Amino acid sequence: MKIAVFGAGAIGGYFGGRLSAAGEDVTFIARGKTLEALRTHGLRLTSAAGDLHLPSPQATDDPAMIGKVDLVVVGVKTWQVREAAVAMKPLIGDGTAVLPLQNGVEASPDLAAVLGPKPVLGGTCRVISRVEEPAHIVHTGTFASVELGELDDSRSERIEAIASALSGAGVTTRVSDDIHVALWAKFLFLATTSGLGAVTRAPIGVLRKIPETRRMLDRGMREIAAVAVARGVRLPADEADKALVFIDGLPPEGTASMQRDIMDGRPSELEAQNGAVVRLGREAGVEAPVHEFLYASLLPMERAARDRQ
Repeated sequence: MKIAVFGAGAIGGYFGGRLSAAGEDVTFIARGKTLEALRTHGLRLTSAAGDLHLPSPQATDDPAMIGKVDLVVVGVKTWQVREAAVAMKPLIGDGTAVLPLQNGVEASPDLAAVLGPKPVLGGTCRVISRVEEPAHIVHTGTFASVELGELDDSRSERIEAIASALSGAGVTTRVSDDIHVALWAKFLFLATTSGLGAVTRAPIGVLRKIPETRRMLDRGMREIAAVAVARGVRLPADEADKALVFIDGLPPEGTASMQRDIMDGRPSELEAQNGAVVRLGREAGVEAPVHEFLYASLLPMERAARDRQ
């Protein structure tokens, strides 16, 4: 399968590296220090699931040099999706599939607004990884999974082919019966823990232990569930309960990537997480006071980080 990976960071670098090592024809689209590192030192994955070094990965900053591909894996940050969609147009042919792996629930609509609905899939991933330095990805833990599906929930040959390629690369892969449910289920958990973790500067073990913050976790997740249902997503009624059980099983020192970005003074995915809950809730006529508080509290830090760019 001919694959372009847009962004060689914590997500694109990890999954693209695994696909390349498994024999797929992968080209990374990167820029700046990341592109330079890919060309001079290659791509390194440090992982309990198996270290990997690709000494000479295919990499470019010009999608037109690649031509049409079978699959585009979108690994950029949420606020970069629309810009990436415009840049990836030379990659898109009649049979191309575009798989976003961003946090949140708006990557697929953002891509479809630029590329049209035909190539765009729904996708979500679960992996704890970070960029140690350009083109060096550290994967903590042993799990790495992708759930994907057609946006109309049909089964297609291209979905099966992509799932087969990911599975062949050692990635736990599931073709979803309802990708919108999968996206909102992750969103429910992640946006709440990210926002509350960023406001309190506390890891998940502290948030779930203190009764007051545990109640905020529960209420925040139920707000998102209400927004999802109001928007026509068939989210199970017990999704927030299941998410709280999942939270109780996480390593106590765990923190979310958005939380770490805000704590480190970097631009974050605040708009795509807590901001999106507030905005999408208002559109659906659902109040989300926990997320309104989290969003408003974090917005000054977010704007200051972007002003420093």
